[in-house]
Order: sequence, then structure tokens, then C-alpha cells
Amino acid sequence: MAIEKVREYFKTLGIEDRIKEFDVSSATVELAAEAVGTEPARICKTLSFKKPEGGCILIQTAGDTKIKNQKFKQKFGFKAKMLTPDEVIEYTGHAIGGVCAFAIERDDVDVYADESMKRFETVFPACGSSNSAIEFTCDELFEVSKAKEWIDVCDIAE
Repeated sequence: MAIEKVREYFKTLGIEDRIKEFDVSSATVELAAEAVGTEPARICKTLSFKKPEGGCILIQTAGDTKIKNQKFKQKFGFKAKMLTPDEVIEYTGHAIGGVCAFAIERDDVDVYADESMKRFETVFPACGSSNSAIEFTCDELFEVSKAKEWIDVCDIAE
């Protein structure tokens, strides 16, 4: 199970005991916010996009945002195209509903963190399953996910 891979990765950092597992689903932003007991915007969702040359980009962003195609294309030089559910598993090892940027074992996956999360002291990304989360400061999230850089490719959804 993907959560076990994440747990093993977190164990190397001494933070595996911070994982929260729920008796209810946390597979969507709304469900995760309810399970955690926070506002949906503080849920860190991890979105996955194809790179034209192969591999993918993972963008960690606040739960109340959406990718702005123009900003994405300006940053990366190509149009945003999301991975299929099967490709998400292939590249990340995590199924939709539990996708996170932790314990990624491929070299062709680049992780970024969107500035939209910086308005919060802490955020809650999934941990590889549809009923898990962990609370991180934005700096911790950036470090633990091995993000390449902070980017600005999202706007708050209307």
C-alpha cells in the first residue's frame, strides 16, 4: 500500500508518528477538511501533469485553488495536461484520493509548491491513501516533498 511507502519514508525523517489516519474518507478536499477539522483551503492537494518529454510534474497547491492555464504555460512552456488515473499510479505510486509528493521513486517526476499555500501557517497533504493526512508548515512541506521551487500557477477558485 502507498501509505506504507510514505510511512517508511517518514520514518527516515523521524516523523512517521505525525501521520493521521481516519475512519472516514479524505479523498476530496471537502472530505479531507471535514476529517481533519479545518477549512478546505488548508488541504494541500497534489495535482499531476504530463511533461511532453516524458515524466510528470506534481504541483502541491491550496485546496481552494485551480490551475490557471496561462500561468502554467508561461512557467513550464507547454499546455497543462493532467495525467490519467492509471498514469498517476504509474508515476507517483499513489491512487487518486491519496496522491502526495512523498516517497516518489521515479527520477522523471518534478515536484513544485504553489505560493497559494503560503497564506497558511500549516497545510494538510495526503499520505498516500484516501483516509490519511499530515500537518506541515509550508517550509516543512517544501523540504519533505523535495520540491524544486515555489511557483505561482494557481488562482483561488471562484
